[in-house]
Amino acid sequence: MASSAEARLAAVPAPEAGPDGLHAMFLGPYAENDSLLEKLVLEFLRDHVYWRRNFHPEDPPAIPTDAASRPGYQAFEARMRRELHLLSAALKRSVPFHSPRYVGHMASDLLLPGLAAQILTLPYNPNNVSEDAAPVTIDLEVQAGLQLARMVGYPDDPQRPDCAFGHLTSGGTLANYQALRLALALKAFPVALRAAGVPAIDVPEDDWAAFNLGPDASIALLSDWTTWLAGLPPRERRHWSAALAAERVETLGLVDFFARHPQLKVPKVLAPITAHYSWSKGLKLLGLGRDQLELLPERGMRLDPVALEQALERCQRERQPVLMAVAVLGTTEYGTVDPVDAVVDARDEWRERGLGFSVHVDGAWGGYLASLFRNPDGSFRPLHEVRQGFRRFPQPEVHAAFAALGRTDSVTVDPHKLGYLPYGAGAFICRDHRATALLAESADYVFHEDAARDGRSEEYLARYRRLGQFIPEGSKSGAAAAAVYVSHKVLPLDHAHFGQLPRQTILAAEAFHEAADRLAQELEGVARVVVPFAPDSNLVCLAINPHGNERLEVANAFVRALHRELRTDGRQPLQMREFFGTTTTLRPQAVGGAEMARILRDVGLDPSTLDEEGDGDDDHLLILRHTLMNPYLVDHANGISYIDRYLEFLAQRIRALQA
Repeated sequence: MASSAEARLAAVPAPEAGPDGLHAMFLGPYAENDSLLEKLVLEFLRDHVYWRRNFHPEDPPAIPTDAASRPGYQAFEARMRRELHLLSAALKRSVPFHSPRYVGHMASDLLLPGLAAQILTLPYNPNNVSEDAAPVTIDLEVQAGLQLARMVGYPDDPQRPDCAFGHLTSGGTLANYQALRLALALKAFPVALRAAGVPAIDVPEDDWAAFNLGPDASIALLSDWTTWLAGLPPRERRHWSAALAAERVETLGLVDFFARHPQLKVPKVLAPITAHYSWSKGLKLLGLGRDQLELLPERGMRLDPVALEQALERCQRERQPVLMAVAVLGTTEYGTVDPVDAVVDARDEWRERGLGFSVHVDGAWGGYLASLFRNPDGSFRPLHEVRQGFRRFPQPEVHAAFAALGRTDSVTVDPHKLGYLPYGAGAFICRDHRATALLAESADYVFHEDAARDGRSEEYLARYRRLGQFIPEGSKSGAAAAAVYVSHKVLPLDHAHFGQLPRQTILAAEAFHEAADRLAQELEGVARVVVPFAPDSNLVCLAINPHGNERLEVANAFVRALHRELRTDGRQPLQMREFFGTTTTLRPQAVGGAEMARILRDVGLDPSTLDEEGDGDDDHLLILRHTLMNPYLVDHANGISYIDRYLEFLAQRIRALQA
């Protein structure tokens, strides 16, 4: 299957290099491609109508041909038109994500292939929990998961027994929750196997060792169990299946499971302090509790590997199990990339020392940047190749982080962010699909080992056509799956195809950084303007402080006043705003005391005015945050740089506030 897929991929022409290759990809800031979208929607709406009429055409029309002339029909149509007109009018107050004047949150224009595919699929209304409700789009979702797996470096050939598996979610939050579910199931399974007293399978000698095997060893035990079980007579098979099920954490719940195994503690999740708040949500939802989330400090705006090492040493010393270590691939606040390579190295080292845990990468924002590092044949690009055309991207540490993605256990990616697709489309991908048997609501791990073991692609697809058994949702949109799959087929996830999009955004970030340095020189004597840390991706922040001020609360009030002219205000017409942006905060707890003091000094503030224990305006630094994902920030066709225009606008407002 892999070779034929590569052959098909070779036939996909790469878009033109540079901005010209983007012209057909989006509706456009001025809706320049309106006729293309209208043509596609009309063509496939008509196709849907023909499909309905060709399903048993002998059936007479249920709606009379003269219905449109009847009063009830006309009254309903009038009410519908009125409400739709009101909705359309209200939506004019929406945030103009499509515009290069928008540099705020993680949103932009939508890829036409995905938008058209979603609109095309909606009238069919498939529900991607079972092939009975979605015989077409459920296969597309499984294939989309394999597309994403290939991008991050996981095995994507269904003929391999350890092939990856991915599925779509409503967003990154649910994908992160799925990662927690799978990690807990894998961690607890060897303990349950041991407690059930299963013969003929080599299990660790005590609960602590069983709980700390690590995900790969747990998957191997799962395979041994299912192979052994498949060889038993039906009555014995039922007996041992029930015996194991009675000992699993999914049956007992956390309280009873740990009561039966007093040697064990509830495991911790180790994550950087910059991790998304969904991790706190996930631990609460799973019943582990917020106290089990240990947030680790940063070094240079990235997870500190030394702090991770110290936390693991303490956990082993205190016999505190670790469920998972999380690395973030493009933090929500700053776009920085954690050292994924150091985290997986730590996992491998500590597994040998008797402390096993999973590694999950939260790539909700930066996951699609992996396309820049991937060749069309699936191989990983060396640093010197990726760097061609960039000024500083990627730094060696960032390149090493992306190179290590294939060694992680699971990844979150959000197609509705840097995949330029409609909300809500998140994705969860695990490196070895055999682990998902532990998530199945029915005893999938009992009856389908042959399919998993021989790895035939048709068996792989058949397994996941019952997708609802493996995922948290009970209903999910097949239209979203169509959007993701079609976009990835039109723009395969490698540097020559889809990678042209994030390439433009990284170039925009580098241009923004250079322009911000020029702005700082221009405003000397008016205000200090500083890029507080070099961007790892396509988010760039600005720290601003009026000239002569040394107090933190004054600087924060100044930035807040600037932001009032950049924020969305539903009470005013959009045209009243020149640009749209957003803010974030820097706190010493997140960036580290030394780094925080350095940033404050760079922007002309006295670090002694920072009150780390405060809860007012003096315990943080408010900064402007810019997400540079619009592909038209530099309009080459018209010779316009919206980056320069934005910074000129910012300079005007800074001078006005200082006047």
